[in-house]
Amino acid sequence: MNMTSYGGIFRQNANADARLAAIVDSSYDAIIGKNLNSIITDWNQAAERMFGYTAEEAVGQSILMLLPEHMHNEEAEIIGRIRRGEGVGSHETTRKRKDGSLIAVSITVSPIRNSAGEIIGASQIARDITPAKESERRIRLLMREVNHRVKNQFAVILSMVRETSKRSTDPGEFEELIRARIMALSRSHDLLVTTEWAGASLFDLVQEHLKPFGHEDRISLSGPLLTLQSNAVQNLGMAFHELGTNSSKYGALASGGGRIEITWKVETGPEAQRRFHLLWHETSGTAATAQKAPERKGLGERKGFGTVVLQRVAPQSLSGSSSLERSPDGLKWTLDAPIEAIVVPQLGIEDESDFKG
Repeated sequence: MNMTSYGGIFRQNANADARLAAIVDSSYDAIIGKNLNSIITDWNQAAERMFGYTAEEAVGQSILMLLPEHMHNEEAEIIGRIRRGEGVGSHETTRKRKDGSLIAVSITVSPIRNSAGEIIGASQIARDITPAKESERRIRLLMREVNHRVKNQFAVILSMVRETSKRSTDPGEFEELIRARIMALSRSHDLLVTTEWAGASLFDLVQEHLKPFGHEDRISLSGPLLTLQSNAVQNLGMAFHELGTNSSKYGALASGGGRIEITWKVETGPEAQRRFHLLWHETSGTAATAQKAPERKGLGERKGFGTVVLQRVAPQSLSGSSSLERSPDGLKWTLDAPIEAIVVPQLGIEDESDFKG
């Protein structure tokens, strides 16, 4: 081989080495070279970003500096496999940064051979899988939360079926009531799903549950903007459904001149405790209209499911108290509860000024 040919091959090899070095250095994965004594020989820029050590700090040091102390045996196992000519397939593990923090990584290790085919070290590729692990953690938490909520929904539905069946002798009426109550639960559920169970606006909750009854022009809402906890969404949603159903059949929405006013506020009570107060006040327009319904029907006249929800289920679930008052020309339902049982922590009142709609 003449010198010209040799020079050409040399330049080709040099160019290939330069391209390989550029590829390694620009990789988003940490690529680390080490000898059979686990001493670092190569360290790319991604390794600097991932572990916090510069190449000058890392090269010449034992790769054990990247392993938590209790995992040092892992490196001995890796080197043992490399000496036998075996690679280490991608597996998840933990490594330690310069600042001492831990990072979840997926690593792959392959033998490095010299021109004679002898194993002289190993090439290790590490990929940061922290986002993937966090996503897995969130999914597990979400699945546990969904499981809890589904069981809770089943319990509520079973209670609905039991209580409604006690107070209904007509199968058609029973089916109608159960369907409407389950659909009301579904509306509350939909509001929570849209926010990934982070809560729901009280204004949205009232609107969603009164929408099926129509007459929006005869319903007024007034109060600060509140983001409700999921438990409050479910229990207040049931209360609004029962109140709306009663009103559409026997109350304000069943008469031409009836109106509903829903107001809420947050006040500071004894010992500086903040309390949530809600008032549902409906007027039927005339006393005669309000009394057209049979006496056994409607909230407050007997212990129907709606009355139980308003007087016991909702206030107890929210660690509060309530009152239900029926008069010839209307109905009032009040709820008083600690703000901690109602509002999402750190969100709460978004605007102290009254919202009116």
